[in-house]
Amino acid sequence: MTTGHLAAAAGYSVQQVRDLERLGVIPPAVRMPNGYRRFGPEHVTALRAYRALAVAVGPVEARSVMHDVQALPYDEALARVVELHSGLARARAESLAALRALDTIVDEAAHDAPALPGDAMSITELANAIGVRSSTLRFWEKEGLVAPERIERTTVRSYSPAAARDARIVAALRAGGYRIPAVRAVMAAIGTGDGTGAARDALHERLRTIAAQSEALLRAGTDIAALIGNGTARSANSSPTTAAAMARSSPSPRVGTADDF
Repeated sequence: MTTGHLAAAAGYSVQQVRDLERLGVIPPAVRMPNGYRRFGPEHVTALRAYRALAVAVGPVEARSVMHDVQALPYDEALARVVELHSGLARARAESLAALRALDTIVDEAAHDAPALPGDAMSITELANAIGVRSSTLRFWEKEGLVAPERIERTTVRSYSPAAARDARIVAALRAGGYRIPAVRAVMAAIGTGDGTGAARDALHERLRTIAAQSEALLRAGTDIAALIGNGTARSANSSPTTAAAMARSSPSPRVGTADDF
């Protein structure tokens, strides 16, 4: 098929197909004696795999993976895809752990005695309690995520039980894979009286996103296995004379179009 036919079949523009071939995302096209590109079903498979990978891990990583799986030995190519599944599995485990941490925070808040003036913690005490560095707490304060008090006439920070709770929620969200801007939005919602509900909703949304990524990665893996299992990509990459021989044995089109180049 021509470049235009491949673009239409895969849902890409002609220029995107050319760019993705140049980047090694799809196997090299066979070049006819007149210079026209010719593509086959394996190129549709490769483009479909790339589209699903872009959903699963983002376009930059997807391009890297597609290039690698076509160049690496078969077992290493499969391992490259398995690593992506492992990464998503870790992300899911982290989000579930963050949800469990939120449950603990809620349970403690429901059963703890009312806070007393002496219940405040120093920055070192809080950092040790939640497993982060003191510099991390200072950074969170700078980003508006946690608001400690200052001991009168000093620069020493004091974290009330409410501030300590906020720090624990931030730690849970960060452990669940949320970046600072997303954490800030959640903490702002909590500040309006939503309690930990906003944080819980955010983590559930994160889990739904990971599930969608995992599904896309499964689809990509099926196409990648088909692509590299038949040796098409490797033969095209490793034996340029094969492509030339195929071109010589294929009939040349009588009339070319811009899509052919």
